[in-house]
Amino acid sequence: MYARNAPLVSLPGLAPLLPLITALLVAAAGCGGPASRSPAAPAPIDRDALCGRIDAALAHARDARRLDAAVHGAWQVVHGILAFGPEFPLGVEGREKPALGYLLDGGSLVGWKLRPAQPGVMAVVEEGSTMGQGHPDQWLGYLSQCGTALESSPALVGGMPLDTAIVVAGRRFTLADLLAQAQHDIRPGQEATWTLMALSAWLPIDAAWKAGDGRQWTTEDVVAMEADADIFSAACGGAHRLYGLAVALAAHRASGAADSGGWAAATAVLDDAIDRARRFQQADGGFSVHSFERPGTSPDVFAQLSATGHVFEVLAVALDGERLAEPWVTRAADRLVTLLERTADVDVECGALYHAAHGLALYRRRICGTADDPAAVAPSADAP
Repeated sequence: MYARNAPLVSLPGLAPLLPLITALLVAAAGCGGPASRSPAAPAPIDRDALCGRIDAALAHARDARRLDAAVHGAWQVVHGILAFGPEFPLGVEGREKPALGYLLDGGSLVGWKLRPAQPGVMAVVEEGSTMGQGHPDQWLGYLSQCGTALESSPALVGGMPLDTAIVVAGRRFTLADLLAQAQHDIRPGQEATWTLMALSAWLPIDAAWKAGDGRQWTTEDVVAMEADADIFSAACGGAHRLYGLAVALAAHRASGAADSGGWAAATAVLDDAIDRARRFQQADGGFSVHSFERPGTSPDVFAQLSATGHVFEVLAVALDGERLAEPWVTRAADRLVTLLERTADVDVECGALYHAAHGLALYRRRICGTADDPAAVAPSADAP
């Protein structure tokens, strides 16, 4: 340990030699050390092989990790529906049923709490719940995004049609009734991440309406509110807020409109987040365990899976086709598949699993081709 106030020692006899010593040290040090110590460039990743591994990982996540209505709650099941859409299976009293169809038909599940309201249908928020809806309009937002979509859809996100029927308290409604309630209930300063997903998926991008308190809103107003909200303190390191902004921008740009106002603010937020994801990317291709806030890693494979999966899901929507094919994104896809492969035989937290699967499904749809929907890949050999 050095003494902070130790006196300096003078060596006058060495003074004439200092220029020579300095020159020798600089020459020996060079600019980058011996060439043999330079890190090797990552080996190129075979895209066809990667796409095949993605298919296998998606099939395993859907078919070999079965959820059951007697054990799992709506939070877990709706996340599975987000990743796989109508194809996601659910065990119900010893039989396998499509989870989405079961819920829409009025099926019972812990945490699936909807009730008729004015002017539509309200999904009850249970903050802190591990089974129920944790954020305003979370169910609605994920139903607007579930699975993947056709080439004509902005960002290739999926989603159910707005006129899809849903049974609540024994009465028949449609998803339009949930959306109408969301528009009625929105207020300044609220968390509107999932509301924005639904608005962007189902309404014209220039939509305007009056909320229950009499305030006039447009989709751009919601975009501006979300872009102005804090990213890093938001759910899952801001990934969901960024995803909502990304799907809104995709719909906006598909309309041919220029970025201005709230749209320009959202673009700036997303551009910064994408740059952070790239700069904070780990040597193995995964993303920072601190998501978009700062660099960081962890020996915990589950923390790696959660962070990399959430960040990757944002990129799968936010990046254009050219950027999505860049090597750093390919490395991230490869790492995410590797994490799913390494955890294939152990229990994984449902949010981390299904956001990773959804991101890979969107990526596969855009990068690997569209002959097959990732949600309809062949059943896993490990499926029961």
